[in-house]
Amino acid sequence: MISYEGLHHVSVSVTNLDQAKRFYEKVLCLQEIKRPDFGFPGAWYAVGEQQIHLIVDPSSQTLRQDQTLSSREGHLALRVTSYEETLLWLKKQGINILEKPTSKSGFAQLFCADPDGNLIELNVNQADM
Repeated sequence: MISYEGLHHVSVSVTNLDQAKRFYEKVLCLQEIKRPDFGFPGAWYAVGEQQIHLIVDPSSQTLRQDQTLSSREGHLALRVTSYEETLLWLKKQGINILEKPTSKSGFAQLFCADPDGNLIELNVNQADM
């Protein structure tokens, strides 16, 4: 049996680190944290007690070719404090958004993509809206 304490990090492949960092810092408002020198480019971001690791790998098989937003493809999900504030912020930043405020999941969901097409869900409990 395996016993878990929680999710530590999610790694995301990117092709252009500067472009990706601008998105994760300026659009998603994440704080970059110290990353060891692995000998290849990347960046780490704190999300509460968890982390997102950007890894530069232009040959990654996880990079999506189709930039269409979808809630059914692999994605990372981040819990936000306000659906409306997040929606307004993303619109102000000119980000393409897929809105699902009444998802059957019980979460009010917003989907967007980083510059490499990695899908990101931002959600809140519908009961908290």
